[in-house]
Amino acid sequence: MAKVSVIIGSDSDLEMIQPCLDQLSELKIDYELRILSAHRSPEQLRKYIKAVEKKGVKVIIAGAGLSAHLPGVISSLTLLPVIGVPLSGLTGGLDALLSMVQMPGGVPVATMAVGKPGAKNSAILAGRILALNDAELKKRLKKMVMKMEQEVISKDKRIQAQLRKEK
Repeated sequence: MAKVSVIIGSDSDLEMIQPCLDQLSELKIDYELRILSAHRSPEQLRKYIKAVEKKGVKVIIAGAGLSAHLPGVISSLTLLPVIGVPLSGLTGGLDALLSMVQMPGGVPVATMAVGKPGAKNSAILAGRILALNDAELKKRLKKMVMKMEQEVISKDKRIQAQLRKEK
């Protein structure tokens, strides 16, 4: 059963949202991926959001570019946490970012960074939300953080050794 629903507005967004899907898989979080548009298929989006609540999904990640209404519309239709990922477009994603962070009071969207880093972080944030009630997932998240720390330490050791050789 999917715990996270990842929704994008177009198949052209798939490459940009891929780091999210990869991170969810790495954390062993079940997800489903849908292409639904706030502008081109609003009724299908509404039906899906109502159904997804009944299916046991706990977090929704919505990636959108341009006017990027998708995360806000989803948030207006559900009480589930909605994480917005602004995707790069004609203005480098600034238009999408501003559309997501300037939501009216009462319609929250947790907005990530623009593009692939934001896509990856959306999966990690979803994992942290789910880990509030999942001790095993919390362990996997801690392991991921420790791995990142070790990678930085290893890189630092390499550069320090290289600098010592140059002196």
